Amino acid sequence: MMTRADKANLVKDLAEKFSKAKAAFLVDFKGLKVEQVTTLRKKLHPVESEMQVVRNTLAVKALENYPQVGKVFKDVLRGTNAVVFAYGDVTASAKVLTTFAKDVELLQLKIGVMDNAALDQEKIKYLSTLPTKEVLRAQFLGLLQAPMSKFVGTLNAVPSGFVRVLAAQKEKLG
Repeated sequence: MMTRADKANLVKDLAEKFSKAKAAFLVDFKGLKVEQVTTLRKKLHPVESEMQVVRNTLAVKALENYPQVGKVFKDVLRGTNAVVFAYGDVTASAKVLTTFAKDVELLQLKIGVMDNAALDQEKIKYLSTLPTKEVLRAQFLGLLQAPMSKFVGTLNAVPSGFVRVLAAQKEKLG
């Protein structure tokens, strides 16, 4: 049995996690085996995410300081719930959740919150299709590098063409 002090500590811990997380996803894990939950937690760890099983009443208490998130979660907090906190790349966390939900059909993605905006199941699935932050950075750097490399190639083409003309003239003459 949990004491009031334990509940207060749990609410404080949950509120702290909500404040640090870039996004939070509410999932229903009813029917999952312990091994499956452990596997999901292990998959979430490398993408800087964690899953915590929460009591609905304590989650509502923890969300009192976060009214936007609380509005989104309040109506959906029924049954057996776990909150997945995404501290790092949100798209990577969404990708792990959606692929795991495809493999294990008992896991249901209920709703998510990112930047105080609600994410339904379709938006979470779309979020999982986006490239990660590292891939976007690499694409952006490639985009920035392309004009410079083409300019250097153009500058290099003029002297190298001149050298080829001289080499052809040299072969022609002797």
